[in-house]
Amino acid sequence: MIRREHLGTARVPGGEVLELYRHDRDFMIVMGHNELMSSRKWGSEEALATMAIERLGGRPAPRMLIGGYGMGFTLRAALARLGPDARITVVELVPEIIEWARGPMAELAAGCLDDARVTLEMGDVGEAIARRQGVWDAILLDVDNGPDGLVREDNDTLYSPPGLNAARRALAPGGVLAIWSAAPDPAFRGRLKKAGFDVDERIVAARSNGKGPKHIIWFATPR
Repeated sequence: MIRREHLGTARVPGGEVLELYRHDRDFMIVMGHNELMSSRKWGSEEALATMAIERLGGRPAPRMLIGGYGMGFTLRAALARLGPDARITVVELVPEIIEWARGPMAELAAGCLDDARVTLEMGDVGEAIARRQGVWDAILLDVDNGPDGLVREDNDTLYSPPGLNAARRALAPGGVLAIWSAAPDPAFRGRLKKAGFDVDERIVAARSNGKGPKHIIWFATPR
């Protein structure tokens, strides 16, 4: 039997403790008994990027903001589908997440953080969104477990009416706000509509083969 190997610990600023483990060739980041992400299940994280890009309609030089690096599946999917003139800003709050990507998970990261199209910002994605107006063709958020967060209480602000209003202002004309969630949330869908968005809710499998748990992605476009 192959035992699970503990590789690192991180404390989320203002939040909980994360642990990185490896089991054979698989990695997982957990909080207590909750597995937050795993290299075995990445289908919905990839879909967050691919389905958002489909909605951009082939813009020649899109500007994309990705909130939460995670294990990099969303970023790598975006890089694989966007051209050389695209620009992607990744905002990550937890320094160890990036250290793990460049360290024990370097093979999984596949150099995506060093791509010339990528800018990495360390900090709170909500603050990064609020600093800019009319800039982003797409804002992709995979922060915490979705609107019903587990990791950090301050993440709730991102999905609050003021946070959604800030995201709407930050989008360029015709832009899209894409939000990943581990579970359905009818109240949040209503909150998006009240914030001035048309909402397309999609159910996506956690695994790339269509199996495993089902996750939710909301694609919200300003009215």
